[in-house]
Amino acid sequence: MSRWSILAAAAALIGFGPLAAQAQPKPALPKPKAPLTISVIDVAGDLQISQPAIEKFQKEHPDLVARFVFTKATAPELAGKLKAQQQAGRVDIDFVLTGNDALAAGMEQNLWLEIFPTYADRFPALDKLYIPGAYAMQKMARGQAMVLDWYPSGPLLEYDPAKVKDMPKTAEELLAWCKAHPNRFMYARPANSGPGRTFVMGLPYLLGDKDPQDPVKGWDKTWAYLKEMNDCIEYYPSGTTATMKELGDGSRDIIATTTGWDINPRYLGIVPESFKVATLKGFHWVGDANYMAIPKGVTGEKLDVALALMAYLLEPAQQAYMYDHGYMYPGPSIHGVTIDMAPKDSQETIARFGRPEYAAMIADNPTEPPLDAKPLVTMFEKWDREIAGNKARQ
Repeated sequence: MSRWSILAAAAALIGFGPLAAQAQPKPALPKPKAPLTISVIDVAGDLQISQPAIEKFQKEHPDLVARFVFTKATAPELAGKLKAQQQAGRVDIDFVLTGNDALAAGMEQNLWLEIFPTYADRFPALDKLYIPGAYAMQKMARGQAMVLDWYPSGPLLEYDPAKVKDMPKTAEELLAWCKAHPNRFMYARPANSGPGRTFVMGLPYLLGDKDPQDPVKGWDKTWAYLKEMNDCIEYYPSGTTATMKELGDGSRDIIATTTGWDINPRYLGIVPESFKVATLKGFHWVGDANYMAIPKGVTGEKLDVALALMAYLLEPAQQAYMYDHGYMYPGPSIHGVTIDMAPKDSQETIARFGRPEYAAMIADNPTEPPLDAKPLVTMFEKWDREIAGNKARQ
């Protein structure tokens, strides 16, 4: 049985399966008497993918939404912001777009509204709706969020082929290359970077660690590797964009990346189109997703609209927007959404900047789940404390 299947089965047994969820009662919610202003905060960079679909909801439902107010923040600051608002009894964030980083932090602090099983009747049967990797990550949300877009992620390495003539083929060779070329390799702080955390979570598979899902007791080789690698890394940016800019301007020669962070910055012109990607021997994909969540304190008419927006964004027509310009490639989290359904400009981006080898790489290599919420937060804290030191930058 695959790790994905084990997670899904376990989730069903503890009451998050579709049948268990739909058996629960739900409170009735009032419908808006007049169109509302809905506040959306994005801590995952997801608006560049999903904003057109969200704005389409307003156009199709002007009786529900007068306008959306969009704001952005970093993942590490979201939990504190929400907690302060909830303690003050005045939550002004209605809808959250987040990666599993801020989602996990919010779960640790009990900040999220329970969607399942309370409002299960608002959604289709999730085991049939979601593709396997997205469904497994949906279970990891423990009913407190909905997967919006999903991709196998990485860890991948992106490099300048004009400067790196003999690309490392193993984790050991990457470490040796880093030592021989100080400050030319980079990855960003895992707590605020998809490629950064995917690189770190992928190492236990590459190094043959005891338990890739236990960063405390099962990552002896990984932590030793990261500490040794720290000596040849100049600093750790607070987000992924800085790594892409430094690769593009020649300050770095190799960086950690993912499928989406490979395609999208080349489309944007931040990274030259000719740059290449590579994997290391023993590579496993570590899946990643962006989620939709609702903070506790959102009630009544606004909650009704937020739930309606969630269900809308999980329809095929809206999921086709998730191809975007490759940011979460492939992107759609549900079955039956193909590239020919995407907007024309998305199709053109993928045709030009996508890589033909990705289809085989996705099919031929195992895909693992990321760390669950509690061990993920533990990993972030341990990395910040024991690896980054004074090399982390805001």
